[in-house]
Amino acid sequence: MALKLVQRLSLASVFSAARPVCAACLFRTAGRCILTGGCRRLQLTRGTRSLTAAVREPSFVGSRGDSAPRFRLTQRHGPADEEERDFCGRLSSCSSSAKVLKLLRSTRTLTGDEAAAALHRLADLEREEGETPSLRDPSVLEDDGVRLVCLQLECDSRLLSHSALVSALLACTRLYIDPWSTLMVRLLSESQERLDRGDLSVAQLCTLGQAALATEGPESAMLDQAMAQIQKTGPPSRWSVDELAAVYQLLRDGAAVGGKRGDLLNAMHAHAATVTPAMDEAAVSGLLGALVDLEQNQATPLVIQLCKRAARLLPRFSDQQLAAVLAALMRFGHSERYLVEALERRVSASAFTCHPETLTRAVQFLGRRGILSPAALDAVAESFVYRADTYDTGQVARQMAPFGKLAYLPPNAGELFRKLEDVLRTRFSQFRPRTLLGLLHSCILVERFPVNFVSKVFSNFFLQQLQEEGNGMDRFVLAQLTQLYMTIKLECPSYKGPRLLPKYGVKSFLMPGRSLETAVEPQLYNAVKSGLVDLLGARSYFASKVLTPYCYTLDVEIKLDEDGYVMPASHPDVFKRIALCIDGQRRFSTDGRRLLGSENIKQRHLRLLGYQVVQIPFYEFDQLHSKASVMNYLHQKIFPHSYRLSW
Repeated sequence: MALKLVQRLSLASVFSAARPVCAACLFRTAGRCILTGGCRRLQLTRGTRSLTAAVREPSFVGSRGDSAPRFRLTQRHGPADEEERDFCGRLSSCSSSAKVLKLLRSTRTLTGDEAAAALHRLADLEREEGETPSLRDPSVLEDDGVRLVCLQLECDSRLLSHSALVSALLACTRLYIDPWSTLMVRLLSESQERLDRGDLSVAQLCTLGQAALATEGPESAMLDQAMAQIQKTGPPSRWSVDELAAVYQLLRDGAAVGGKRGDLLNAMHAHAATVTPAMDEAAVSGLLGALVDLEQNQATPLVIQLCKRAARLLPRFSDQQLAAVLAALMRFGHSERYLVEALERRVSASAFTCHPETLTRAVQFLGRRGILSPAALDAVAESFVYRADTYDTGQVARQMAPFGKLAYLPPNAGELFRKLEDVLRTRFSQFRPRTLLGLLHSCILVERFPVNFVSKVFSNFFLQQLQEEGNGMDRFVLAQLTQLYMTIKLECPSYKGPRLLPKYGVKSFLMPGRSLETAVEPQLYNAVKSGLVDLLGARSYFASKVLTPYCYTLDVEIKLDEDGYVMPASHPDVFKRIALCIDGQRRFSTDGRRLLGSENIKQRHLRLLGYQVVQIPFYEFDQLHSKASVMNYLHQKIFPHSYRLSW
């Protein structure tokens, strides 16, 4: 078997060719060196050879006896061999920084790509995202193995392959190494030289662009140069799927800030829609996330193709990837039958084991899309009873919301709401005001009345908190408060707690945008209206879109006198009122048979307020194809006990 020749540079040969440097100064955060100890001359020994270098304590080699790392950085040309794949496999299996450092100490030679991969793995394990990103344990940078790897990368920067160079540079930015350190300056300088020569591939340009974003931000000249070279490589149709995904990620992270690269994005969308069958789970989830962050609302054909591909890949998505996919599909308002079926199977099988946020996104997706899936909802309800204590307050509220929206009670409803009550009792103060209000409102939609907690909600203290959160109370929040109070007064007459002050009330639940009612569908309404004119004899005998004193809007109102005769709509005195609910498809779940919770509570309240509620669902009315059948249907619906021979 032919042996592959690799160029090996020992630590000794590196120091003989490079000027002495203070290696500890490679590691700076927030402008100061994180290592301690004075700079001194230390003799490093390798076998029978010795050399002298300027370092800070602790030293690279010899300061910890046999535990010090003893390896050399090697140069490899061509594809990764089995040894490198084995190292990367062991590296990815390391679940802590200590294991990564142990692996480095046990390794005698590393390629540049392996060294960069080790730094990336440390960043994966140690980075903490947030307002002030940092490392959980900055002391990992003081480890002898890490310091030696970085020193070798600095001294061998000209000998590194293109992929190793840009990957090492990006890894250093992810570890928050000072951009003005010797290591970073050399890596940046070498990267700039290769960028100027046009030596880098699309994937390498994307990696370099990520590093430039991290060091200089979206206005980076290096980033602009990298993007210009990416576009010069030809149309996106010439890129591989991996290259396409890398460019999307770069644009997502900041290269397209301010609406730049619009033409490039449009060309990428067109190409991506043709190669989605070749995409893996990471590419699909990453691309959908990029479309959301880039606000590509016009990319509907691509979203449709990605949704179809996600349906096939759904069993293979990781929890994190699935959560990203569902968040994007909710953002674009798209779903697909096979995707829903696959999601139902996955939720039913993994409700007790998957990540809480993934389970929350799954049930939230079903609720947002109005998809009634008893199997998935039952599994979520069962897992909630056992896992709710581990959920954060937002996850608790978002998991309960679909039950209210879909007006669905699972078989274990008693256990479910007892557990919810326990959570509210023990963690009431931890809920954000709007989250808590939304949770309690979801409960009343399924006739579960949180009497033990509404007195706190209607207190001045809570209302003040609600007003101070965000930009104050909007009309939707006021509508939720009003309907919650109305429900308690109508359906829980024993309630004696605080009242909701009139200034927090609304006059109508039907509002533009988010609303507690669904407006009547014009086409269905016009068809019913024509039938009513034929049935009653004149348009004056019924009123349309009537706003009641109780905030609900009636699709059609008919007034009756004491003898049951229809009165003109303008007549002031009335004995009985009939409320016609003309329910189109948007008022039902996607199966077209279960009325949504918002409409269910409306009809329930109207009955309690004395209205005779007559429901005219679309799936019944659409079966009528003649004038006579429409009149007969409306007659049987509105006047079931009245018989007439002619009209």
